[in-house]
Amino acid sequence: MKKAEIFRRDKAGETIKLDDPEYPELFKVIKKAIYTTSKLNNLITNDAQEINAIFSELIGQKVDETFFLIPPFYSDFGENIQIGKNVFVNHACTFMDRGGITIEDNVLIGPKVNLITTNHPSNPLERKATISNPILIKKGAWIGVGATILPGVTIGENAIVAAGAVVSKDVPNDVIVGGIPAKVIKKIQ
Repeated sequence: MKKAEIFRRDKAGETIKLDDPEYPELFKVIKKAIYTTSKLNNLITNDAQEINAIFSELIGQKVDETFFLIPPFYSDFGENIQIGKNVFVNHACTFMDRGGITIEDNVLIGPKVNLITTNHPSNPLERKATISNPILIKKGAWIGVGATILPGVTIGENAIVAAGAVVSKDVPNDVIVGGIPAKVIKKIQ
């Protein structure tokens, strides 16, 4: 079965309006994410394999056995998340992944981190529409507690995003960034 064109347009950064004729196809995946994250967050277990199985169901592919997630976890879509090996995601994180979120190997995600790939147009007459752009978190990066990564941002290899930072621009490899908006604080030696 051919996937609706709206999925390609959404991931490509096109403006998607609620009255788009294909929007119901997108909304089916959103409803699946609501159901699956609810199932994940109401699971009464400390079994990492059970947690990973439900997370794999959310993203539509099996995660590596080295992946470790502490629920609760929130996602508005789920199917555009790619997870590498030895990735740790702490509790209460939100991944709005319609634009695509790629997390490479050996990444640490602190509690209450927000990875947001979707935004709204600035024109008030168009604000019910959305625009999505991907987030890439490269190998060895560490995202501190409560940080927010905005659409279209790449976090460089081994970079550290300080707690509470709001990252609106790409982060180079091997640096620490912090603040609102995040700026380079220092180079990692």
